[in-house]
Order: sequence, then structure tokens, then C-alpha cells
Amino acid sequence: MLTQIITFLIFVAVIGCILYGRRLIRTEKVDAVFGNPERALGGTHWVIVGSSFLLLVWLYYSWDIAKGFYPKSANELCQVAKVNDSLLGLKYQFPIEQRELKSTSQIKQENRNLKIISKEIQSSTDLSNQQKSILIGFLSKTNQLIPLLTNDDLLESETRQKLNDITGKINLLTENFQKPDYPFETEEELNERLKAVNEEGGWGITKVNAGTGSIENTIEVPLIPATDRGLKFHAAAQELNLISDEFFKIRNHNSQFKDKIKKIKNEIKAYRNDLSDSEEIASTYAKNIVKIARRIEFASIYPPNVLDGMQNAIIKFDIAQMKAQGGLRFIDIFLFPAGTIVASGPSCSEQGSGRWLPKPSDTFNKFVLMSNPSVGYKDIPLLWIDMVDISKIIGFILPDWIADILPGEYPVHTKEGVVKQNFKGAVLKIVTGDFKLLKIPVPYGHIWDSFLRVFLGLVFGILIGVPLGLFMGLNRFAKGFFDPLIELYRPVPPLAWAPLIISVLGIDNTGKVFLLFMVSLSIMIISARAGASGTQLSKIHAAHSLGASKKQILRYVIFPNSLPEILTGIRVAVGMCWGTLVAAEFLAGTTGIGFVENVAKKYFQYEVIWITIFIMGMLGLLFDITLRKIIDKTIPWRGKG
Repeated sequence: MLTQIITFLIFVAVIGCILYGRRLIRTEKVDAVFGNPERALGGTHWVIVGSSFLLLVWLYYSWDIAKGFYPKSANELCQVAKVNDSLLGLKYQFPIEQRELKSTSQIKQENRNLKIISKEIQSSTDLSNQQKSILIGFLSKTNQLIPLLTNDDLLESETRQKLNDITGKINLLTENFQKPDYPFETEEELNERLKAVNEEGGWGITKVNAGTGSIENTIEVPLIPATDRGLKFHAAAQELNLISDEFFKIRNHNSQFKDKIKKIKNEIKAYRNDLSDSEEIASTYAKNIVKIARRIEFASIYPPNVLDGMQNAIIKFDIAQMKAQGGLRFIDIFLFPAGTIVASGPSCSEQGSGRWLPKPSDTFNKFVLMSNPSVGYKDIPLLWIDMVDISKIIGFILPDWIADILPGEYPVHTKEGVVKQNFKGAVLKIVTGDFKLLKIPVPYGHIWDSFLRVFLGLVFGILIGVPLGLFMGLNRFAKGFFDPLIELYRPVPPLAWAPLIISVLGIDNTGKVFLLFMVSLSIMIISARAGASGTQLSKIHAAHSLGASKKQILRYVIFPNSLPEILTGIRVAVGMCWGTLVAAEFLAGTTGIGFVENVAKKYFQYEVIWITIFIMGMLGLLFDITLRKIIDKTIPWRGKG
């Protein structure tokens, strides 16, 4: 129901925004000339159109629209797929799915194999004339097996009767299949089936294990037929499986063929036993001839017109089952783009874009469960608030060596076993957070861990990179000394540094933050250096003529002119840091968005993978929007100078 409402609202929003945009173009006065950035301001309605278009594509190609409007369509297509899977083996025997009879193609193939071996034997220099003569004789006898199978006069009456019985069963199935009440289900069977359908669940739903609290998925597509049409196809598939098994057990082996092939096998076996070890080539050719004879023996080869009745029966049933699908065929064509529901034996699965592109409804459901602190992902929620004593935060911030540098000794227990606290011991408790104060809300979870790592790495990179970059842009020594160091490590991909840094600094936050610091540092140095060296000389001369000091020139002239480059560098560094963070969490980590995606990849949890991609995109967008606002506030003159 929710998917239907969202789809309707998307269409309304798109149409309304397009109409509003066209009316706005006709009515507003545009004074700005082409190329003026003012012409790009506003346009919220086009933002809605673009976002709605992306969501609509996602709904459509993930098959969520099909699920929302026709929730039982996947189950019905599953039953249809079972019928097609059951028919597949039978169809391949006839020029229905193939261009020719299976018997014809098998005969052509074996005749081709016999000719190839015959040419090889005749042209072989490792065989004697006597060996060639014997092997060619075996080939001739093997070639004579095929007419014994394709001769209608030699077809045994028992085999013919079995084929007629199978044809009759297919015709009877077609007749029953077209009846409205097929497969003649009783009321008791109906109640049992509906109960099983309710227990099995719907298409692509998600469950939570009550005992462990972990997320569990039901089977991809419900297998038990949930509708009368689905039951019709399910029952037909079961009958077709029995008919198919019965057909492939039949062997067109008349008495002449049995005697002939038995004689060939015995002759070749005796011939190979008489050969010496030095005559291995002749033995190999004889062995290959036996293989061809066995393939002919187990192939479904029949006289050319014997299976015409069965072929017509299969075509009639195929037409009947296509007609019985009714509107389901149009649902499959229009609402299941780039794929459909396929069956393999008793199970069904999504094949196409709906398999790797999770449905928004399932993704949102999974996101809600992962955000729940009692469920989360690997017992950690995506983002939640935990009440933490402020002493823990103080202990995290203050270094322990503060207590070590104080004069005196730490308290020692008395002979009575009592420890009396002194000033140095009290300071140690404070710097280690070993005391109780008051609790404050602190965010935690996978999202918070990733956000904090990026933020800290970026902040450290800015605090060190910007001053160093300005220094390099203004000082010959700084540029010459630091430039080789920066340019040496800057081109190296962050992933190349990741294994070294993680192995040295560990898999905890220190290694990841330092890796992000290295990524942002080089970007900030280059941005600040470019901004400082690009300051207009006329402005510096003007400041000198007005009596400005070096600090004033740096603060009021060089730094403001470098801000556009610096802020643009921060925007670039944010994107680089996010990409590097995910890679680092892939390699080593127990929390974070990259860790979640890495685990989800191993278990093919596509909804979780797309959730992590969406979260990373939204966090990156949040950083970027924040920087845009900062740019608009701090350098409003950009583009207007």
C-alpha cells in the first residue's frame, strides 16, 4: 500500500513541478545575461523532478512497483516458471525450442564424430594396416547401430505403446488444465494450503529472530501457490515432471540393436585385451569408438515421425498454459523489466535487475531494523544515543601522564589492607575517568564511528596542511624543503598505505584516522599553497603602501584570497576521505559503514549493501552542503570580483 501511494505521489510531483517550471519560464523576467551565475540560482522544483525520477527508476527496476501493485505476481510467476522448467526437457526433443529434432541433431553429431575418427585412423602413421582395418571395421559396425533405432518397422510395440500413453497423458493434462476447477482441490486441502502460505510469508519480507535478535530473510520468492491460478500451474508442473521422468526412462532398444551393440562391445573389449602396452594408440581409438556406441545407446533416438503426436500434444499444452496466464504475461513484460522469476527444480528466484537491486520497501524495512538498538548490525545499531558518564569523556581527553609528572608517590596499601587516597592518586582517577559524575547523551553506532573518523582525519589535515601550505606558498625554503616530501607520497593511492599503517598503528581508530589525515593533508597543502601563490601582487603592494605589517598582510590579504582554494580543497578532501575510509574499514575493522558493507558482501545481503551506499552518499552530501554554506558566508565575493 505504501509503495502504491509513493508511486502516485511521485507522478503527481513530477507532473506538477514540470508544469510549474514551464509557467515560471514564461512569466519571470530574466535580467541576467547568459553566463551569469544568478541564472542557476533556485530551481527547487527541478530538484524534486530529478530526485523523483531517480526514485521512480529504482522502484521500477527493483520490481517494487510490481510488488506494491501486484504482491502475489512473483508467486504466480514462480508457478509458471515451474511449468516452463518441467517442459524444457520435453521441448528440447522437438523443433519447438530447437531448430530440429533432438534425434536428428544427435545422429548428425555422432556421424560427424565417426567420420573424424575414421580420417584420423586412416591418416595415422602409428598404426599398422591390420590395426587400421580392424578399427575401421568397428566404426562401420557402430555406424550401423543408428538405422536400427530410426527404422519404424523395428520399433517395438511396447515402446510405441509407452510413447502413446505419454502422449495421452499430456493431452489429458491439457484438457484438465483448461477446466476452471483444476486441480480439483478439496476444501480441506485449500485450508491447509492457505495456512502454509501464511506461515511462509510474503515476497521479499524480512523477519527478526526473536531469540538472537538477528535479521533473517525468508526465501526469495514464496514457493507455495498463493492463488488459484498459481495452484493450477503448480499442479501442472508436478504432473509434467512425472511425465518427463517417464519419457526419459524409455529406451528405443529393439532386439537387433541390443544384440548388435553387445557384440560390438565384446569384440572391442577382446581386441583391447589382446593389445600390448606398445599398442596404446590403437587401444585409445578403440576406446573412443566404444564411447560413441554408448552415447548412441543412451540417446533418445527414435524413427522420424514416431514422436509427432507427442510434439503436437506438447504444443497444445503450451498454448493452453500461455492462455491461462492471462494478464500475468503483461505484468511480467511491463513490471518485471530486465528479467523475470525463474525456477530451478522446486525453488524459484529473481533473475535480473530485481535480484541485485533491492526493493525500496525492503531496504527501508531493513534500515529500520538496523537502526533499532536491540537489533542493529552485528549487535551495533547504525546510529543511536547512549547515556555516558562525563567522567569517561574526561578520561578519554586528558592524558594519563598528567598524574605521572606530579611530585610524590602513588598511594600504597597499609598493613591492614587499606588504601588511603592522596592527591596524586586522586588526579590519576580524574585523568583515567575512574569516578562518577553525571551522564550525558553521546551518539554511537556504525554511522557515528565512520563520521568521527572522517571528521578527525579532516580536521587534523586542515590544522596542519593549511598553515604549511601557506608557508610553502610564501617561503622559498619551505617550498623547496617540503615539496619533495609531499609530492613523493601524494601520488601513491591511499589503499597502498592502508596495509602498512594498519599493521603499524593497529586496527582501531588510530590507524584509520592517521590514514585519513594523510589523505587530507596533501590536498590541503596543495590548495593552500595555490591560494597563497595566486594572490594578486597589486593587492599586496597596496597593503604595503598603507603600512600593513607582515601579519596584517597575511591575515587581511593573503588568507582571504586563499580561502576559495582552501575551501574547495576541503570539499575534495571530504570525498577522498570517505572513499579511503570505506577501503580501510574493508581491510580491518569491527565497526563503521565499510565494515557493514564488507560483511554484507560476504552474505549477499544486497539491501544492506545499498543501505551503506545510500548512507555514505547522504553523509558526503551533508558535508558538502555544510561546506557550501560556509563558502557562501565566508567568501561571498567569489565569482563577483
